[in-house]
Amino acid sequence: MELKYLYTFKTILDAGSFQKAAERLHYAQSTVTLQMQLLSQSLSTALFEKIGRKMVLTQSGRELLPYIEEVLAAAERLQQYSQHGRQLTGTLRIALPETLLSYQMSPVLAAFRRAAPAVKLSLQTPNCYEIRRQLINGAVDIGIHYDIGGYGPSLVTQKLGSYPLVLVGSPALHQQEQDFVTPGQQKDLCLLTADKNSLYQQMFDAYLRTAAITLNGEIEILSTEAIKRSVSGNIGVSYLPRFTVEEELRQGTLRALPAAVPRPEVATVCTYHKNKWVAPAMELFIRLLKEQLCPT
Repeated sequence: MELKYLYTFKTILDAGSFQKAAERLHYAQSTVTLQMQLLSQSLSTALFEKIGRKMVLTQSGRELLPYIEEVLAAAERLQQYSQHGRQLTGTLRIALPETLLSYQMSPVLAAFRRAAPAVKLSLQTPNCYEIRRQLINGAVDIGIHYDIGGYGPSLVTQKLGSYPLVLVGSPALHQQEQDFVTPGQQKDLCLLTADKNSLYQQMFDAYLRTAAITLNGEIEILSTEAIKRSVSGNIGVSYLPRFTVEEELRQGTLRALPAAVPRPEVATVCTYHKNKWVAPAMELFIRLLKEQLCPT
């Protein structure tokens, strides 16, 4: 049995298809197909079956997956063993929301860069639910995200800090439109959001429904900086972690608006797969992360 066949098998699961796995591995698709046929022969069982136009895991494939992951984790440990006591190398794949990357991670990244300059960091910014999925699938090594729960037994979760949330609007906003406490209002205001499925956006949407406050439309803008400029320009209001708008609130370009959202804060966690070997570079990053983001 070739170890590279196991890598190909896992890459198919991470990428979602034979074709995407071939692109990621720089193989021809026929090579991926052949490797899976040879792996199936070695294991004396079919690993994939075609359902419609998609290739999906068979029951045997699902049962063998934990063992294959154990073998790959052991292979990774062997690769790293010779590097013990020497300069850290390799790639560390990290997924985290854009707000945390832009406003909280600079000290962590700077410290890690000083300690492990030869390690390549691959940073991705999906939403928290996608981060959880990628961790379960093994597509990333570490997730740093808001605590959405539902991690199950396959993920290790470590709490970091908690951050207050705030509703912000333009200082030019009419006095009556600044009130988000009185229930039963219909406001001619637009809600600006970076991700309508984000945890804190869902919290604010639930509050609006409970308070029977209706807004006039929603604009999804992928950049928090662009959202802040839009709010400052009186295009709408936005519900954000307070750390993203501290400077603007201090300068008076944004204004905090009263809103009776229950428990207006969001916790952050660091997560990784329980079968993932915590390599020295990964251990270093998590330690620096805790030093910077955990409350003292």
